[in-house]
This record gives sequence, structure tokens and C-alpha cells, in this order.
Amino acid sequence: MKILIVDDDEIDMAIVKRALTSSLQNNYEVKYADSVASGLAMMDAESFDIILLDYHMPEVNGIEMIIEIRSRPNLGNTAIIVISAAQGSSIALNCIEAGAQDFIPKSDVSYIKLHQAIIHSTKRFEMEQRMHQSYLAVKNMAENDQLTGLHNRYYFDETLKFMIANSKRLKVSVGMLALDLDNFKYVNDTLGHDAGDQLLVEWVARAKKYLRDNDGFARLGGDEFAITLANIHSVEEVNMIGNRILKSVQKPFYIDGHRINCTVSIGAALYPNDADSRHKLVKCADIAMYRAKQNGKNSLRFYQSHYQDELNRRFLIQSEISDILRESSFRLFYQPVFSAHNEKIQGVEALIRWPDTPKFYTPDEFIPIAEETRLIHDLGQWVINAALTELASWQKRFDPNFTMAINISALQLQDAQLTQKIKIKTEEHGVFPETIVLEITETALLEDDEVTRDTLHSLSSLGFKIALDDFGMGFSSIAHLNNFPIDIVKLDKSLQKNESDASTKKCLLEAVTHMLKLLNFTVVAEGIETDSQLALCHKLKIDKIQGYLLGRPMPADLLEAKLLEQS
Repeated sequence: MKILIVDDDEIDMAIVKRALTSSLQNNYEVKYADSVASGLAMMDAESFDIILLDYHMPEVNGIEMIIEIRSRPNLGNTAIIVISAAQGSSIALNCIEAGAQDFIPKSDVSYIKLHQAIIHSTKRFEMEQRMHQSYLAVKNMAENDQLTGLHNRYYFDETLKFMIANSKRLKVSVGMLALDLDNFKYVNDTLGHDAGDQLLVEWVARAKKYLRDNDGFARLGGDEFAITLANIHSVEEVNMIGNRILKSVQKPFYIDGHRINCTVSIGAALYPNDADSRHKLVKCADIAMYRAKQNGKNSLRFYQSHYQDELNRRFLIQSEISDILRESSFRLFYQPVFSAHNEKIQGVEALIRWPDTPKFYTPDEFIPIAEETRLIHDLGQWVINAALTELASWQKRFDPNFTMAINISALQLQDAQLTQKIKIKTEEHGVFPETIVLEITETALLEDDEVTRDTLHSLSSLGFKIALDDFGMGFSSIAHLNNFPIDIVKLDKSLQKNESDASTKKCLLEAVTHMLKLLNFTVVAEGIETDSQLALCHKLKIDKIQGYLLGRPMPADLLEAKLLEQS
């Protein structure tokens, strides 16, 4: 281990030399610098494992020196210990916050103190480096699609937000293309997912060649893509770029010896011509894309205001939601959440289901409509009341610590009265907030508005557990873990699926889990469907597991039967 001492005081340096020699004997190479300039020159010339830095130097103080060292890329693997004649917790804290690993008053320099500081600093720095690597891995996953290398939905949304704000200032339009590969499912079903993945990679490489330098290209999921077009002055510009993309599939693809004729359906919309917000812009482009598919695929369609077919269907579902709420005839299913330690049911997640009627809709169909029409507030209150009714019963019969997870939408979080509403229901049913998990998705945190932040903090202060759902889907932002009172992180099922790409998925899962464990979050793996996925969860010491392998969503009576068996 190479150590550099930077100190302008000969007496102090002699004291450190004696202590260092005594503590480290002949196992380390030690060099000395009596000024900031000579110290930095030596750092540039060779690498050191540890720098022992005097806080009071003539040229700069210790804080400035630490910042300078940390700003140099070649010194990224160097631990710093500050030694100072001045004492006080504030100085020590400032040094640590600036990037040092430890702080020792000069009056305490001795064989034992120095030996302990070097061991502590080395281990602390190694841990910080591991956390930083985990952060970089998760950040990359958070902003980029791992298959194609394109930006993902989270990054796309942030980019579109910036572009629209900029367009207002410059008084230009923003264009968006929503793209979907036609009959992609057929390729997956006939040739396999590996061939489908390779097709996506090769098509993306082709399509990129037809884009301008400032065009944004993102994979939103599966075979769905989006292109953002900045500084648009006419519809003809968007039409030209869209038709270029259509040319990208004119020639066939050759995947694993198979000739694949691939086409793409494209929907186009402009801000502010077609929409007055980024959410509406995305919706308009999607509607136009579906119209392109309906009209024979392999085409470009611009959004038209008369595309009302889908809206009519949505209006029908909206009316039925209102009727069912009045009749209180929605149903709740419960998916067990198991302890990864003993695979016993510790709680459940409440999942709303459409009543058993001739016209049946999935949650993916009716929940987005409930959100758009603001019926989600009444629907959410119905779920909370129904779920807590069952929870109170199960806690009395089976386990007072039994937990209930309830999904809370972004719109519900923007209700300033939500905390009071939930608090009233918990008191009414006699259940403790600590046994209630409120699940939110990362999309709910994208706007980061004051009401959402205040609601989450007030719920947390009352004891409710806050779970961040679908972590890893692509919206991931590490800042959310620090900016919001998150207790539980639920890893998205996409991190466990697709075992054909097991090595990449495993590395990502290990990086995510390692980081979350270091930060003391409770980690839940959802979407566990195979024994190998379950084994990996045990290996990574994930706290809780959820998935079809151990338990599918079920009505209350079937869950009670399982709890009876378990007890």
C-alpha cells in the first residue's frame, strides 16, 4: 500500500512519520510532500492508496484540498484521512462530506489511532466504491434499455417534458412518432424470444440512420418505440422523417438463417397542434398509431380529431365503473406475500377485479380510464375500505402482524385529504398503520409535486409503510429512494424473467439488490414463477417474495383456507 503524507509543518510530519512507521512497519511505501503544489504533483505522477492530509495548509484549507483531489479522475481510487490541530465535530463532518474517509485530531495521532484510521478508511472507501458501482449500474438500467441501448420510457418522458417547455419559449412545435413493429408477437412465437430480440436490435440500428442528430429515440417496452422531434416548423418535416423510418423495413432481415419481412406502424402527433401537454401528445400519437394498424399496418398516420372509436369504448367503460361503484360490486383478489426465509404467508396485496358479468374488463383496461376520469378517487376508497375490512378479520383470526398492501395511484397521492381518509378507515377498522403497505409506482413520483411529497411524508409519519413498486421497469430514479420516505422496494418481474438472458438479468438483479440492502430497504421480489428464480432470491437474501410459483391472486375464502392450513 502506498501512502502520501501532505503536511507543511516539519514537527507534525515527524510525529506522523514515527506513528506511521511504528504502526505499519515495513509493509508500506510512504512518501512525503510539504506543500499543496508538491502533493498534487506527486498525485498526478503516481497513484496512492491513502493520503494523510493536514487540514491547515498555507495555500488552501483541507476542504478545498479534498475537493481538488476528488475532482481529478486519476485519484478516484484514493482514500483520504485528514489530520488537524483544530478539533470539533463540525470540521470533521465537513471533511467527510467533502469526500474524506476519516478525520484525526493531531493530538490523538498514535500507533493505535493511526492504525485504526487506515483500516477504517480503507474499508469505508472500498464500501463507497462498491456502492458507487451499484449506483452506476442501476442508473444505467434506470435510463437505458438494456437490449437496444436506446433510452427507455423514463428518460423519454423526462426528455419530452424538457422539449415541450423549450418549445413554448422558442415558439416552435414538438413532434412525436409512436412506433410499433407489426406482427412482432408472431416472430417471438415462431422463432423464439432470442430471434425477436435480435430483430429489435437490428431494426433499431437501421432506423437510427434515418434520424437527425437531435431526434430522440426510445424503447417504451416490448416492440413499442417513440421518436421525439424538436424544433418542428411544419407537418411536412414530421412526414418526411416518418417515411424515412418506413424505408428502414423495406429490405428483409436475416435472423438465425430465417428471412423476416418486418413492417412498422407509425402514429404522428404535434404539440401544440394536437395536444396541450406531453401526456396528451403521447396519447394522440398512440391513437394515430393504432389507426395505422387498423388501416393495414406498415404506414404512417397523423392524429385526427375524429379518431373517436377508442374514446367511445372508453366512455362505455367509464359509465360502467360508475354504476358498479354505486352497487359496490367490484371484487378484491388477494395475492400472498411470502417470507423468503420460511416461505410462509406474511401478508397479501389487494388487487381489484371487475365483477363477474357478461362484459368483463381487465384492470389494465379499466384502471387507466378510472384515472383519466378521476373515478380513481372513489374506486381507491372502495378498495381501502374493503381491504381493511378483511385485514381486521384476518389479524384477529390468524396473526396481529399480518400485512395488507394496497395500490395507490398518482392521482390519489395528489389528494391533500388522502392521509386523513386512510387514517379514518384504519381507526374505524381497528388496524395499525404499521401493518398497512401503500404501494406506489415510480411514475407517480415523476412529477415530484409538493402535494404528493407532503402526502407521502404525512402517511409515513403515521406509521404506514411506503413501497416503491415495479422498481427496474425503466422509470427508475435513484433520487426517489432519497427524496421520498420509501421503506420497501419491490423489484419488477422483468428482472427475473427471460432466463435466456440469465447472465445479464442476474448481474442487474445482484447490483440492484446489493445497493438496496446497503441502504437498508426491505426488498421484495415479485413475479417469481420458476424454481430457479426462487433459488436466486434465496441466494441474494431477498426479504420477501411474491409470484405465481407460490401463490396466485385469489378470493378471500381461498386465502383464508391457506391461512388455516399454515396455522
